[in-house]
Amino acid sequence: MGPELQAHVAFHLTGKRMGASLQAADGLHLRPGLLARFGDLTRLRYDFPLVLVAGRADETGIQSLTALVNGILQAIAPRGIEGEATRRHVLRLEREIRTLAANGDTGPLSRLWDLAAERIGAPGDPALAGSLGRARAALKVDGEVVDCTYGLPTRLITHAWRALQQQKAERFDREITRLIVKLSDILQADFVRSGAGTSAARLKASVGTGMEDAFDFQALSSTLAQVSGKDPLPDSRRQRVERALTVLKAHRSRGQAGGGRADDLESGAFASCRDAQSAFRTRLPEIVDVVKAIAIAELEIEGLYVEATHDPFFADFDESSVGAKDLGLFPDYLVCIGSEHLHGPEHAILMEILASEMPIKIVVQVSDVLEEPALRAGHRGFIAPAAQLGRMAMGLGNVYVLQASSSHLYQARRGILAGLTFAGPALFSVFSGSPHGARTLPPYLLAAAAMQSRAFPAFTYDPAAGPEWAARVALDGNPQPEADWPVHEFGYEDEARQNVTEPVAFTFVDFIACDPRYARHFAVVPQAEWNGSMVPVGSSLTGAPAVAGKVPYLQMVNGDHALQRALVDEKLLSAAQRCREMWHSLQELGGIHSSQAERLLARERKGWEEQKQREIEALKREAKPAAPAAASAAAAAKSAAVEAAEPEQPSDDPYIETPRCTTCNECTNLNNRMFAYDANKQAIIADINAGTYRELVEAAETCQVSIIHPGKPRNPNEPGIADLLKRAEPFL
Repeated sequence: MGPELQAHVAFHLTGKRMGASLQAADGLHLRPGLLARFGDLTRLRYDFPLVLVAGRADETGIQSLTALVNGILQAIAPRGIEGEATRRHVLRLEREIRTLAANGDTGPLSRLWDLAAERIGAPGDPALAGSLGRARAALKVDGEVVDCTYGLPTRLITHAWRALQQQKAERFDREITRLIVKLSDILQADFVRSGAGTSAARLKASVGTGMEDAFDFQALSSTLAQVSGKDPLPDSRRQRVERALTVLKAHRSRGQAGGGRADDLESGAFASCRDAQSAFRTRLPEIVDVVKAIAIAELEIEGLYVEATHDPFFADFDESSVGAKDLGLFPDYLVCIGSEHLHGPEHAILMEILASEMPIKIVVQVSDVLEEPALRAGHRGFIAPAAQLGRMAMGLGNVYVLQASSSHLYQARRGILAGLTFAGPALFSVFSGSPHGARTLPPYLLAAAAMQSRAFPAFTYDPAAGPEWAARVALDGNPQPEADWPVHEFGYEDEARQNVTEPVAFTFVDFIACDPRYARHFAVVPQAEWNGSMVPVGSSLTGAPAVAGKVPYLQMVNGDHALQRALVDEKLLSAAQRCREMWHSLQELGGIHSSQAERLLARERKGWEEQKQREIEALKREAKPAAPAAASAAAAAKSAAVEAAEPEQPSDDPYIETPRCTTCNECTNLNNRMFAYDANKQAIIADINAGTYRELVEAAETCQVSIIHPGKPRNPNEPGIADLLKRAEPFL
């Protein structure tokens, strides 16, 4: 082992740079290679910025600027060359609005639209002004423009919560009004039949002026008394209806007055769990009275109240009688809190709220997925406890949980609305991008990197979705949810100035590399020392024997966009493996790669194979001995049939011994376009042109049963071909 390789291995094992060749990563402004192309987000058409439309309690209340512009262009720009100028003008305006939002200029879309139009010179360009004028007329909505910043989670979820609570309050007010009218009708009907209601004076007053001499009100009163005075409303029922009516009228009166009521929209938002819990407990007696009055009113209106049955029930009606469905009638509380404030009593109160049926929705803005390096003494993992809050809440069983990065909030808007309308507590755990990584990446990219790397995966847990975990847990928002790590194409220019594209996995190590606090876990290797003893981090994390003993590295780029290789130490690699294990457990909860199902499938397959083997042995025993000539002919025929069924593979072409495949997923994880499974769930080469010779060799090296044969390279000019041919020799 040469001194250079010794230095590489030493750094990987100890995290200490030995010798002068390895360079510290601090201060080099490195970022993972897969993020190199995302330099200026204003040049990209993606979900952000968003437009928050007021008063809409559905998905249309949260809209993407890109989607709005797409709709406008479909309406005003004809396809083809005729509409090209309009499309170019409107897209230019969209980019300027995105630039304004990225620079912190917020406000209504209408204001930013006009400001952007002025900045790109619309007043002095008639053609541009005409295009933007038609687009402006086609814009049917307005709302606050927000970018993906650290404050986005609170702003977006609060916006949706307010619209839903306003809708709920209006719906509840209509229901209370209906009950008040119906109960009033019961009392009014009883009064009309009573002596007071049929008195001569009452009858005369009801007729009005000008008709007093047309009727004999005394005679009319006597007649009505004979038919209406019978069966008056019992005193107990009248008093019960009056009490319910008084409670409902008082509740509606307080709601219309607004002000400092606990269910007023402004006073329903809190910055701590303690305050929200205290407000709910203060309000609970009123809730009990109103729920009791509603229940009595419904029974009385339908004529179903039976005193012998219902009096004892309502006599004991208290807080324990009010369930989540009852609480769902009233406006919910909202708590928006930063994860840094969740310690001690506040954390305990949060868990108490989630374990109850309190109608409280909690937004926890996770500002840091990673633990501070100085606080990691005795900890093996890098993930901060606050980042595990969503998984902990799932274990409670009765709470709606949504975990997402802020970069994913637009895609998760349905889940947000579902959680806000859930009849019970809900937790929204959102990673907003760590300020520690702000020097290298904007919040959007950092939040997206956390989700891509499985450091902060997106998921929802909905207790109302079904009785099974696979139905309750959804992982749809994650990229390539069936894989350990998402794989993306990475393009670069090699030393011969040739364009090279290869698939690269975005792992937990890539996310750590975005955080300057952990730069000491990386060491940059000079290009002159790049060699075959180094292996990409994605391959190293597969655990295959072929990569054992090799030093893992991460593809990175510096501020000049020059490609770098950074060695990774063992501590960080172990943390990535633990992150992958946590992802596996989440996959299983979501019904992906269920260990129970795979174990059952393996057992059934083994039983099927054993049964077939027994049948073959029985057929052999029953067969009569054949003559030597006949046996020879049969053997020849069998050999010919085998040769016809399994033709010899040309030595230059890659191939897989498919019948021997154990379905280990190693090759498909490496490149799921080159490698795929047939109908028997066994590997085949689906498209030889969808990958490189390097991937064929790496797949052969990682294959657990050595059934992948890479053949000869199709591109003799592929970088590192001499080393690849040497590595491929054992598998040809």
